[in-house]
Amino acid sequence: MDWGVSNSYNNQSLKGNLGRHLSSRHAGYDKMGDCANSPAPQLVTVAKKPPTQAKLPAIELDHLNWLLIKWLLVASLPTSTMAEKWLTNSFKFLNPSVELWREEKFHTVLRDVFRSMQESVRLIVEQISSKVSITLDSWTSYEQIRYMSITCQWIDENWSFQKVLLDICHIPSPCGVSEIYYALHKVLRLYNLENKILTCTHTLKGNMDIQKLPAFCYIPCAAHTLNSIVNVGLRNTKSVFSVISKIREFVMELNSSLEMPEDFLQFTTAYQEGNWKFPLDASARWSGSYQMLDIARKASRSMETVIRKYEEQLGSRLLLNPMEKNVLNIMHNYLEPFYKTINNMCTSKVLTIGMVLFFMDHITETILSCKDSRQTPEWLKAAAEDMYLKADCYSRQVCNAFTYMTAILDPRIKVELIPEYLNKESYLEEARSHFIRNYANGYSPFMSNSYSSQELEGGGGESASFAEEIARKKRRVSMNAVTDELTQYLSEPPVPMLMDVLDWWKVNSSRYPRLSLMARDLLAVQSTAVLPEDVFCSKGDEIERERLSTSQYDAQALLCVKSWMQSGIKLKYKSIEIDCESIMELAVASAAESSSRSLAKTYMRRSHT
Repeated sequence: MDWGVSNSYNNQSLKGNLGRHLSSRHAGYDKMGDCANSPAPQLVTVAKKPPTQAKLPAIELDHLNWLLIKWLLVASLPTSTMAEKWLTNSFKFLNPSVELWREEKFHTVLRDVFRSMQESVRLIVEQISSKVSITLDSWTSYEQIRYMSITCQWIDENWSFQKVLLDICHIPSPCGVSEIYYALHKVLRLYNLENKILTCTHTLKGNMDIQKLPAFCYIPCAAHTLNSIVNVGLRNTKSVFSVISKIREFVMELNSSLEMPEDFLQFTTAYQEGNWKFPLDASARWSGSYQMLDIARKASRSMETVIRKYEEQLGSRLLLNPMEKNVLNIMHNYLEPFYKTINNMCTSKVLTIGMVLFFMDHITETILSCKDSRQTPEWLKAAAEDMYLKADCYSRQVCNAFTYMTAILDPRIKVELIPEYLNKESYLEEARSHFIRNYANGYSPFMSNSYSSQELEGGGGESASFAEEIARKKRRVSMNAVTDELTQYLSEPPVPMLMDVLDWWKVNSSRYPRLSLMARDLLAVQSTAVLPEDVFCSKGDEIERERLSTSQYDAQALLCVKSWMQSGIKLKYKSIEIDCESIMELAVASAAESSSRSLAKTYMRRSHT
């Protein structure tokens, strides 16, 4: 989605002279241009050239600093990077006239960009017509500073899911409920969202004291919960953990070698042991751990052949003994339903509460089946017991009327496929009451007011009482019509699992004009506080490294602006859009022109000699 403003900072407003200097080479690059106190870059017009000249416009020297700002954002590098002398010298090697901003100036400009883009985000949020949900994700940096990201999600009028990062907050010590409340309330007040929020999905550890936080429903992140369940199963069984470590060491040797992968692929083809793509995922996350089991289970002969061929380099210690192979096969069979569930969660277009509860209920059943089976070895039973405790804790946390309402509005789930612990008659009645109380009045104006006994006993006498009696009958008719929408919806069988939920509601909103309003609000409720692939896959390692390494000096501006750019919001400095792509295109064109001119001069010199 393209959210932006009208002014644009691009090749229509650039001037300067970087391009023609790119081929220059000069000695002595230790003097750094001091632009710390220079004014912010101003828009200037391109000087008019005689019509006979076809010369390309040149890029202004100061615009190089904007390209560096973009580089810092994309690479998630702190502004202290610009204090590196080698970086300044490298640019001066290309052009001795280059004057880079000082670190303090880069930081000041980045903060101004943050404030300007935050205003754009505020205007976006201001236009949301439905209820919204928020997610909280917390982490600790290398400086042992606690941060919390706050993201807003909603479904727009076209039934498209939208989300935008609101802020990244520093949670002061001791990082308790009071500090979290203060940081959260401050952001919600800034965006005027206090009265528009339905739920908060979070990754905050421990039991949150709901009474001390803003009054809306709190849901634990299903992705983090499931990841915790899996990790308990893997790490609490030492025999499995040691086997995975051994296989991971083999895979890392494969990834770092030139010859071994070719041999491995040849052997897997010869033994018909599947297709494998390098580099193999050797991360310590779920995706890597399961692939270790997968390789040893499905390509065991190829793995053993490669180890024996390179035994001098790898040693025989990486070979699996019969007991280890047996443990591996048992654990692989047990975790296969987890793999399928996680894969579905990571690939779902809209991961609704209903679908996640459906998946998590399946996981709980798998754990219970393992735990209660007589054929399960004792070491796996013990692991399953610990896994069940975590799964049961999640079930108890999400067992409430609100998650029930959210789940049944997924047309693939409805009442038929919600977990047994959630299927309560009292929750259905509460859903009906919530529907009538909050979504009927917009379509039934005569339901919007009620009268107290004192008002009825006031002026008007019998005529007022008679009129009220008629009105009450009409209200009952209206209530029946409203509840019929919910009854009709629930009476129909669930739609196929492959159905796009938002597309279904978009098509059927005319059939359920009131219920679709409720669905639009509640289907925006998030089952996970982060993308599932950020938890289960190696991509999460990149995000973790980025967060851990960002200093307090830059964290908020750097991470927020990067996220907003990825959401399609224009890079903005005060009232000016910074079009770095156009600046880069102009720089490339100027460099090409300069290079062509240099080659032409060289050719002329040679022709004269």
